[in-house]
Amino acid sequence: MAGQGGALQPRLTRAFFARPVLQVAPDLLGCTVSHSGVTLRLTEVEAYDGTNDPGSHAFRGRTPRTAVMFGEPGGLYVYFAYGMHWCANLVCGPSGAASAVLLRAGEVIGGLDPARSRRAGVTDRDLARGPARLAMALALSGDQNGVDTVATDSPLVMREPASPHQSDERDQGPVTADGPGWTGSVPDPPGLTPQIVGTGPRVGVSGLGGDAAVYPWRFWLEGEATVSAYRPGKARPPKPAKHPDDP
Repeated sequence: MAGQGGALQPRLTRAFFARPVLQVAPDLLGCTVSHSGVTLRLTEVEAYDGTNDPGSHAFRGRTPRTAVMFGEPGGLYVYFAYGMHWCANLVCGPSGAASAVLLRAGEVIGGLDPARSRRAGVTDRDLARGPARLAMALALSGDQNGVDTVATDSPLVMREPASPHQSDERDQGPVTADGPGWTGSVPDPPGLTPQIVGTGPRVGVSGLGGDAAVYPWRFWLEGEATVSAYRPGKARPPKPAKHPDDP
């Protein structure tokens, strides 16, 4: 994405991603992601805190599927959901923490034609409105799982917003959405009203991980049409009690 004078904004660094997930997640709002001829401005994300988070794929430890999450910050974790579509995440925190941010929604700001060809029959608003649509618009699949987005030769490029709203040197305080370093808004260029960041429960997460009071870890830019709709996770039926005589 071009800034003043048409210059490209700086790429996101390893240090940016190496911070706690609840600092990285809101800071990604307004950043741009480019891949396969399409560029999006991120408008919605979700944070997942690895083995500490019952909503995370990594909650029960490292598996072949989640190995990328335990790698270096800035890695791309792409997984296949419900046997139907791909979803993309950015690994953050120190190596081994397995924290990641799900890219939930964005606005296509470059490469509309290829994005439209991948999402035929939908409005421009809906091209990347939801994690599966976002991955499809960017042509992301399992082939990109494990890509290091910080590497100079990365096929996927992350850049700062046109008006960077945070600094890598921020206070590294408690990992809470309202802790030190969290402003609750994303400043726009001078003279414009800052965009407010909304927070709430994560979409489609069941059990404790979907509890809005404990995990209000979905972040979005208020007023953005591309933000996806909230839906709660499906309640999981309790397992039947085992009879003492059962094998």
